[in-house]
Amino acid sequence: MAERAPFGRGRLRRLFGLDRSGPPPRQTEKGEPLNPWTLPNLVGYLRIAAIPLFLYLAFDSGDGRSPGAAIVFCLIAGGDYVDGLLARITGQYSRLGALLDPLIDRLTILAGAIVCWHFELLPRWALALLVAREIAMLLLAQQALRRGVEIKVNWPGRISVFPIMGGIFLALLVDGWVPAALLIAGVVLALVAIALYARTGIEAVRAQDRAQPG
Repeated sequence: MAERAPFGRGRLRRLFGLDRSGPPPRQTEKGEPLNPWTLPNLVGYLRIAAIPLFLYLAFDSGDGRSPGAAIVFCLIAGGDYVDGLLARITGQYSRLGALLDPLIDRLTILAGAIVCWHFELLPRWALALLVAREIAMLLLAQQALRRGVEIKVNWPGRISVFPIMGGIFLALLVDGWVPAALLIAGVVLALVAIALYARTGIEAVRAQDRAQPG
């Protein structure tokens, strides 16, 4: 029997985040230590620090269209993939990283929405829905943590990030219908995702209540 290659197709797919079918790493589970000092978390800290820089460059542009702001926004958004890749390469998973990544994504999207709203770069009704969804996600996550409920990222929520981030990025550079279309598609997916999150959370809370004695 031929020996299995050290880097088979399945392993490469998992390494690059294309295959997420397995269970999450144990270090990211509820109850594990936060373990803040890891290389992937360092990327997360840099992403947070870059958000004020993005806002400064965007508002300093005068009309919201700024290549510098767009590049910084792209780096912040792309950092989400980079820290995940680093975690898979180095094995430096952490509970803090699992909590920090979605929070940074929320803050990045809100920062981009604020800029696009102020300069009317994208349809304001879609931005309002987006901001409402992001605030609802923060509140839902807070309630889930209080109840000890673990909300797993679903595929509509995972996919929605790309058109939303892409729409905001393009709106910082050019005018036209493509940025708006991307944003609207992303918002639709995001609304589907939050409905699924809410249903999952309610089911988990009910299961907890049934499991309690008395």
